[in-house]
This record gives sequence, structure tokens and C-alpha cells, in this order.
Amino acid sequence: MSNEKNENNHREDGLDSNFVDEVQAASDCMKLRGRKLTAILSFVAGTGFILFGYDQGVMSALLTANQFEKVFPQVSAPHPNHATLQSFLVAIYEIGCLAGALLNLVLGDKFGRKRTIALGCFIMSIGAIIQAASFSYAQIIVARIITGVGNGLNTSSVPAYQAECSPPHQRGSLIMIEGSLITLGLTRHQWIDFALFWASGSSAQWRVPIALQILFALIVAFTLPVLPESPRWLMKAGRPAEALAVISALEDKPYTDTAVRTTFHAIKEAVALEGSSLHEPGLSKKTSLSELFTGGRSQNFRRVALGVIIQCFQQITGINLITYYATILFERLGINDVKSRILAACNGTEYFLASLVAIFLIDRVGRRKLMIFGGVGQCLTMVLLAVLGSINNSAADIVSAVLLFVFNSFFAVGWLGMTWLYPAEIVGLRMRGPANALSTASNWTFNFLVVMIAGPAFQNISWRTYIVFAALNAFIIPIVYFFFPETAGRSLEDMDVVFALAYLEKVSPVTVSLRKDVPPAGSAAAERILGFQTVSASESNSEEVLPREVGETEGDLKET
Repeated sequence: MSNEKNENNHREDGLDSNFVDEVQAASDCMKLRGRKLTAILSFVAGTGFILFGYDQGVMSALLTANQFEKVFPQVSAPHPNHATLQSFLVAIYEIGCLAGALLNLVLGDKFGRKRTIALGCFIMSIGAIIQAASFSYAQIIVARIITGVGNGLNTSSVPAYQAECSPPHQRGSLIMIEGSLITLGLTRHQWIDFALFWASGSSAQWRVPIALQILFALIVAFTLPVLPESPRWLMKAGRPAEALAVISALEDKPYTDTAVRTTFHAIKEAVALEGSSLHEPGLSKKTSLSELFTGGRSQNFRRVALGVIIQCFQQITGINLITYYATILFERLGINDVKSRILAACNGTEYFLASLVAIFLIDRVGRRKLMIFGGVGQCLTMVLLAVLGSINNSAADIVSAVLLFVFNSFFAVGWLGMTWLYPAEIVGLRMRGPANALSTASNWTFNFLVVMIAGPAFQNISWRTYIVFAALNAFIIPIVYFFFPETAGRSLEDMDVVFALAYLEKVSPVTVSLRKDVPPAGSAAAERILGFQTVSASESNSEEVLPREVGETEGDLKET
């Protein structure tokens, strides 16, 4: 009798017997659930970001290592164009990352999050092997581009994967942990580079640090098979039974649980809103890039633009002056090569410790306040670095060295993990794949720009370089205040409601995002704001979301 009742309930909820069997079969295939599943997923995402941080900064101390200069004399001081060629060697990696991020426009939604990350790890491993075996400047340039392609695929997929598998109240903290692990990767390479600095008679001094990237890539690649695909991507791909099973596993509750069904319905509603078929696998409507430029309730263009802009902002803060050139900057302050390497490694360690603060603040304080706090601190630090650089005496050099640590601290709290979290949160499901690819491409484009001009800038305008970045940080602050909505505490689907409500009321999404009366996704009120009504079970065998009737007015929506 009880079984019969459950079956009827399933039919009323749009889950027929065949669908239930599919959900059960998918659930049986998943061995990990609840906290264990979240922990392993976070471990994989975190290792991917350790790899990102390690790979991003591995060249910092190697550029001035004697064995590296011996194999690649183009980057050493005697060469007339050494500053430009040195910057090009570092910056060309960002071009590879840009290509990888753009490649994700084609592969991301087609392959899914997991397979795209696995492909990225494979390409990074190939690039790292070629880099470690390089014997010419041209060879290492090509190898760095290949490694960058893999990293571009990873950095445009890992944050989306983590965000789509995380509960709203933990999403910020979990992705901020990824940000911290970027700095852990940076710290590891700096201490490894320092340890191998003493192997001055062997090319292992630089080949070993580069080859160690492969270890992290293999850890990610071999752990991925035990994890499920993102439930949002599964739903979009026309595999709702698997999506429901994954939501059930992530929340460690039966698939009949109300909370699980609410999340499932909210995601289903988001997919339906964006024109994808839930009931016929393989018939999901293909995302058109022209949709990136649309407005209306979805506000696609505004949301994608926010993701692209925040990644640009992260780079123009000037953080990579320190990430890529820490050892060189300390040497410019008159500190010898050994002490410069020790300071660079300590700088990376402090950077990692400061990033831990953001993990505890992100979901309590919110995204906007931390970004503004970071921007103000970074601006003031750059101003002080410029002032002290113009004085040029030993006392000023000591304070400047300290300020490089201070800048890292402000950036770690306000901007380090934020730009990997925010684009995944702000964009709707249909556009999330292409939008993450474009926002990551923005990161690597401006990363290349900053890294490429840093060497020649310090060579030609010296301390005035800091003035440029102080002005850019000052510019960021009002833009964030007026145009960036708050996403803390809201599900990914809740943001669809925020933008739709802002469109209907003709107000800023920032204003709506700070309100407490916005209905949650999946509720009847949210459906009406999004422009949908629910057909009752008596009218349909499955719960379908249909466009609201033309006759409904904005007043009706507000009443609801």
C-alpha cells in the first residue's frame, strides 16, 4: 500500500516508474555520498588549483638561475633584449591559457566538466614534459604554450564544476579554498626553486621544478573517475535521472526528500527557462554564442560582462608583478640573489596564510565588501610603493620589501579566489560554459598584457610603474560598488530570479541582490517572476514549466 502511494507521489511530481528506476540505477553507481563526496570533490578541485598556482609561478626564480641562463642565454642580462625576451617567455604561457579557455567554448558543454578537466590535465602533462626536456629558447616557448592550453581548459572548468556541486551556504568558502591553494602552489614552487638553487652545477636546478607539475596533473586525472558529473550539466545534457541521483548524493538524502526535490526542480526550471529539453536526452538546444548578447529577463549580456570584467580587474590590480617577478623585484631593491629567493619564498608563504582569511569571511561578509576592501588596500599600497621608489635609499627599500607582503595580503583577502567564484555564480546555467570560457580568457588576456609590459616598464619608467597600477586599483572600487550584485547566500538559480526581478522592476540588479524579499528559485513566486507557470498534475503527466500568459501584468507578478 505504502509502495503504491509512493509511486503515485512520483507520478504527481513528474517522476514515472521508469524514471525512478533510472534514478535508482544512477544512485547505485555512486559509492561516495555527503561529506565524503564533497571532500573528495574539493580535493580534486583544490589539487587542480595547486597545479595552476605552481605552474603560474614556477618561472619566477628560475629566470635568474645560473643553469637556466646557461641553456637560455636570451633571458640573461648580457643579451641586449633580455628584459623583453624574459617577459615574453613568462607571458607566452598566458597566450596558451587564453587559447585553452577559448577552446572550452567548443568543448565545455559538449564534453562536460569532468572530461574537460581530464583533457586539460593530459595536455598540461605533455607541455610540462617538453618544457623539462627543453634545450632551446624556441622549444621552451612552444612547450609553455602547450602547458597553457591545458591550464586554460582547467581554470575555465574547475570553478564551474565546484560551484555547480556545492550548496549555497558553502560555495563561497569551498571556492575560496581553491584560491588559497593557488597560493599554496606558488609557495611550494618557491621553496622548491630555492632548495634546487644550490644545485648550481646541474640542469636539475630548473628541470626538476618544471617536471613536478606532472605530479599534480596525474593526481587530478586519476581521482576524477570516482566523482559524479555536475548535476547542472547533466540536466542540461538531457540526463535528469542522473542529475537527481547526484543531487541526492551531494546532500546525502534520499531522492524523495523535499530539499532534494526543490533543488532538482529549481535546476529543471532553469534549464526549461533557457530552452533545453529535459525529457528527450540528446535534444538539448545548442547554446548559440549570439545569446551572450541578449537582455530581457535573463540579462545574459550584463551577466557575462560582469564575469569578463571581474577577471580583467583581478589582473590589472598588478598582482602578477609580484607573482612572476618576486625574486627580481627583491633584487631590484638591492638584496642579493640568495636573500631575494628566501624573501620570495616567505612572500609566497605569507600570501597563502593571508588567503585563509577569505575562506572564513566570504560567506559571512559577502563578495562586494571583500572586493572593495581589497581594492582600497591595493591602491594605497601601490601609492606607497611609488613614493618609496622615488626616494631610493636603504630604509625606503626595506619598507618597500614589506609592502610587497602587504599588497599580497589585501589581494589574497579581496581578489584571489573571488574571480574564480563570481563568474560561476553570476551567470545562468545555459550561458555558464561559454561565459566561464570567456571570463577565463579575459583573465589570461590581461595576465599576458601585465606580465609582458612589466619587465620593460620597470626598465624604462622604474617606480612610476606603481603609479599606473595605483590608478587602476582606484578605478576598480566604484565599478564594483555600482555594478556588481551580491551573490552570497543564494543558489545559482536564485540569481536568475534576481536579474529577472530587476528587469521587471527596472532597477539595478545590485539593489535587488541586497534585498531579503526575493523569492527562492523553485517557488511559485519565482516561477512567475521568471515568466513561467506550473501545469498541475491533472493537466499533464509530468511537471512542465511553460511561459506565463501574455495577459499577466507586472502588477500580478508583484502580488504573487
